[in-house]
Amino acid sequence: MSDTTTVAESNTESLIRMDRMPHIWCSGCGIGPTVTCFIRGIHRAGLDPDKVSLVSGIGCTGRVAGYVKLDSFHTTHGRALPFATGLKLGNPELNVVVFSGDGDLLAIGGNHLLHSARRNIDMTVICVNNFNYGMTGGQTGPTTPLDARTATTRYGSFEHPFNVPDLVAACGATYVARWTVLHVRQLENSIAEALAKPGFSFIEVISPCPTLYGRMNKESKGLDTLHTYQERSVIRNGADTKDVSITADSSIVVGKFVDIERPTFGDCYSRMTERAQGTKK
Repeated sequence: MSDTTTVAESNTESLIRMDRMPHIWCSGCGIGPTVTCFIRGIHRAGLDPDKVSLVSGIGCTGRVAGYVKLDSFHTTHGRALPFATGLKLGNPELNVVVFSGDGDLLAIGGNHLLHSARRNIDMTVICVNNFNYGMTGGQTGPTTPLDARTATTRYGSFEHPFNVPDLVAACGATYVARWTVLHVRQLENSIAEALAKPGFSFIEVISPCPTLYGRMNKESKGLDTLHTYQERSVIRNGADTKDVSITADSSIVVGKFVDIERPTFGDCYSRMTERAQGTKK
């Protein structure tokens, strides 16, 4: 075990509000492991926690903001990215992180996601995708796979879901990855990379929801879903994002898909300001 890993693991509780335990998440939910990987990723990246600001939206994942010892904001439904954009523009020295779910980021917040990636805002987005609206009853959402059962699609979903990595890559994200909560080491490393990467970084985390989505799809325990991840996950770093769609019974392609350089929104704004000042002179 490396020294960096040892430090990251030993400092996990240092950024958790232990006075607020126990948390509200269900047994077997994947949000807790994702938070642990996030905190270890902060330490692994060598970031000063006082310079890290976390923004979350509404939903199960949105509750992360209340459990971490960071400057954090629990915002309105679908609006985490505009809040985060304002933070970054107001204080460019901050490492801004958006931590939210598939419904919040891709449904009501979908338009903000497209334009945040297009503008290449310098922030890291961690999207916990459990394929349904977990906090409000398990309804179908924009990432629910075809034929998967939910509270509102008892005979199987008939809507085509988003291929999330392909969507954000097409909009201009500079770093795009996907892991399941089974891949804790890879997820931790990926979060550390994303935090250090200039530009719009996006990590999709495939997560169990045993209480609702899992129960509807014959995986009533979190461990059942982890077995599914073990059997169906295939690591393909550098895969074409067009080929990583998820269906109810397909392979789950995970890995780092995009890692490119592109001027950030801040870079472009600074250049424009310099030109404007030069013109005035």
